[in-house]
Amino acid sequence: MDKCFEFDEKVIAVGLEVSDREDALRHMAQMLHDAGYVRDTYSEAIIRRERTFPTGLPTGENGVAIPHTDICHVIAPMIAVGILKTPVEFQNMGDIEDAIHVKIMFMLAMNNCDNQVKLLSELMQIIQDQYLLKKLCIAQSVTDIGRLLKDKIHF
Repeated sequence: MDKCFEFDEKVIAVGLEVSDREDALRHMAQMLHDAGYVRDTYSEAIIRRERTFPTGLPTGENGVAIPHTDICHVIAPMIAVGILKTPVEFQNMGDIEDAIHVKIMFMLAMNNCDNQVKLLSELMQIIQDQYLLKKLCIAQSVTDIGRLLKDKIHF
């Protein structure tokens, strides 16, 4: 059986207050950096990549973004999860003219290309589950988020 991915509560934020997309990206990148998962270059790299390759996904009531960047900026693999207090605007991954109001962010820090592809596939399963997305949005603590996502990611 595949190894189950363990979420680190140090990189989960509930009720995250941010002013806009870049503020959200910086805040979550800082959490990953402070916890030792990414290099100093990660924050700017993820913001640069988001400008060129948007990661907003139209997932119904609760928009999702899956920002990620090159593996050279990552020390150890992890996924930061941010549940925003108020949605912020991201560009749609499939249509940059379309704005997505993102409430849930899964920020990837992967240091292996194969794992990143597998992880993106597993995240697509998660974000298609409207019930799970609603539960994530009303979660009251990082422990609740971890419990909801436990056993959903394997690598």
